Amino acid sequence: MSKAFNARAAIEEVSFTVREREFVAVLGPSGAGKTTLFRCLTGLLAPDRGEIRIGGDDIGALRGRSRRRIAVVFQQFNLVNRLTAFENVLAGRLGYVPAWRGWLRRFGRTDRLFALECLDRVGLLGQAMQRADTLSGGQQQRVAIARALAQRPSLIVADEPVASLDPNASVGVLDLLRGIARADGVGVVCSLHQVHFARAYADRVVGLSHGRVVIDAPTDRFDQAAFERLYGPQPAEAAPTALAALQH
Repeated sequence: MSKAFNARAAIEEVSFTVREREFVAVLGPSGAGKTTLFRCLTGLLAPDRGEIRIGGDDIGALRGRSRRRIAVVFQQFNLVNRLTAFENVLAGRLGYVPAWRGWLRRFGRTDRLFALECLDRVGLLGQAMQRADTLSGGQQQRVAIARALAQRPSLIVADEPVASLDPNASVGVLDLLRGIARADGVGVVCSLHQVHFARAYADRVVGLSHGRVVIDAPTDRFDQAAFERLYGPQPAEAAPTALAALQH
């Protein structure tokens, strides 16, 4: 897949696969093309060449309810602040109900019970009726994950989901995403800046540099040489820190 802006390639001939129950971390320096890649993955941008397939179907051709197969977890949560956690999670059921029910937020008992179950899975059943804007950042991201779960997706695309969180909240969110991949058979592709988190949680690392895939390997093969191939040689005084992060 390739995408250019003003004749300048943002991503070029990018190709990789995400399997069921697999957590794939996408790494790369700023400007590597991760944002463009994720916008294409979620259908927000159309690639110039190539395609993204989910279960054999081109996502560019998916319309309406078919798009519920892909759930997105954003860096900034994208919750409706004035609604409760429960109401935000119910938004994940919009692909399963007639449009008028969604507009009026009139969901059936089955949908409402499932939304509560999703909140319970992320540890927030007790905050179900709390306004989203009164929750901590980590809690808001958990609500966003519960909303993604409510879609019953085949693929979760998480775009830097822990960039705005402290380390403890980040660990909780990544634990959840990896657990969902394993338990629900969902593929997870997750953009990260923190190499040590990728090593701790991902099954595979896809590394982007200058819009191209330069690494696609199991996480245990993402060693110091792979790190330097992706991010460049580190200054001598920084090298021990980089290695420590890889071995964390």
